Amino acid sequence: MKPVIALVGRPNVGKSTLFNRLTKSRDAIVADYAGLTRDRHYGHGSQGKHQYIVIDTGGFEPDASSGIYKEMAKQTRQAVAEADVVVFVVDARGGLSAQDHDIAKYLRKLSKPCLLVANKAEGMTQGVQLGEFFELGLGEVVPISAAHGQGIRTLVEMALAPLHLPDEDDDADGKDEDPGVIKLAVAGRPNVGKSTLINTWLGEERLVAFDMPGTTRDAISVPFERNGQRFELVDTAGLRRKGKVFEAIEKFSVVKTLQAIESASVALLLIDATQGVTDQDAHIAGYILESGRAVVIAVNKWDAVDEYQRELVKRSLETRMGFLKFATVHFISAQKRQGLGPLWDSIAQAHRSANCKMPTPVLTRLLLEAVQFQTPKKTGMYRPKLRYAHQGGMNPPIIVIHGNSLEHVTEAYKRFLEGRFRKEFNLVGTPLRIQMKSASNPYADEE
Repeated sequence: MKPVIALVGRPNVGKSTLFNRLTKSRDAIVADYAGLTRDRHYGHGSQGKHQYIVIDTGGFEPDASSGIYKEMAKQTRQAVAEADVVVFVVDARGGLSAQDHDIAKYLRKLSKPCLLVANKAEGMTQGVQLGEFFELGLGEVVPISAAHGQGIRTLVEMALAPLHLPDEDDDADGKDEDPGVIKLAVAGRPNVGKSTLINTWLGEERLVAFDMPGTTRDAISVPFERNGQRFELVDTAGLRRKGKVFEAIEKFSVVKTLQAIESASVALLLIDATQGVTDQDAHIAGYILESGRAVVIAVNKWDAVDEYQRELVKRSLETRMGFLKFATVHFISAQKRQGLGPLWDSIAQAHRSANCKMPTPVLTRLLLEAVQFQTPKKTGMYRPKLRYAHQGGMNPPIIVIHGNSLEHVTEAYKRFLEGRFRKEFNLVGTPLRIQMKSASNPYADEE
């Protein structure tokens, strides 16, 4: 198994920058802003023949007794418990603080390897300038610069040294991501219950769930298996209206959320029943549609509204979400575990539909039958002639239709064709894109 390295430290010492450097990615949000990371964030890294898992954590306050900082401390303690090696990151330029002493006191009690790393040490010598960190009682201080990549190789070597790893490659750990894994992005406005839903599925407090909008600020990925099917659950930061995005950090979170939706196999759009279907819900749904992702709609907190409010929500779904008629709608309560079973069935069905294979002979037969049933309208002196069709892609499914004068095919006729194709292949929960390709006229250049 891959060794696990947990990065801990007080806020704004560069843990997320170091995480990105160790994983050779940009998965963690980085900005000059204290308290940015809040959940545990996992990533894979390698150096030479050795591979490892890195856990990025939020700013650690061991003695936090209430509020969001207590929840963040709980996440850090769980990351430390999962880790084989703990890397304690301090700020070489900011110097020691009382919080560093509190964290060191907590780490000294652990019976696992701990490495003290002084970040932002570019241009410093390992002498007088770093001498104050020895009073933490954690042994040698390793100077690095995560932003400039200095000392990273030494850091990894020293972190893995106590584990006595074998020199040969572990083929099982070196495999690429399994294509059989369904990547599910849980998206929605802030505070609709995305983290609560994932925690309910997992049966543990894997993500910070706190009664404050915007608790999640990064897209957090969690592996999960159900009935033999493996999933990768992505809890995304809540998307607000542009006018409400005041902090630069929240703008970064929006970008990470949109990226998570684009890279997912299926998007689960979560709506708060107590607030109804808002304009922002429709905007998020529109982005999912533009991205071509398969989608399932879940209305959360259904147990917290009365019959009148339920009827209003259902009507709003019909009017504001009319462009997602192909998506299945479920009414659930993540906190009380109500309605979650059928939700999984719809997610699996949406994934199957998004990756459906449609043979060319079947598509062409359906096309010709549709034309025989209803011919496209004549526009001026042109009447479109649809000759054959084939599949042009999956996730979302794309059907390419060839013929003459197809630029004159109306949107209404395309919707008619889409309905025929959906019915034949039982496409539920996924967008279907139809592309028209007209044959070129060989006599167009002749007079």
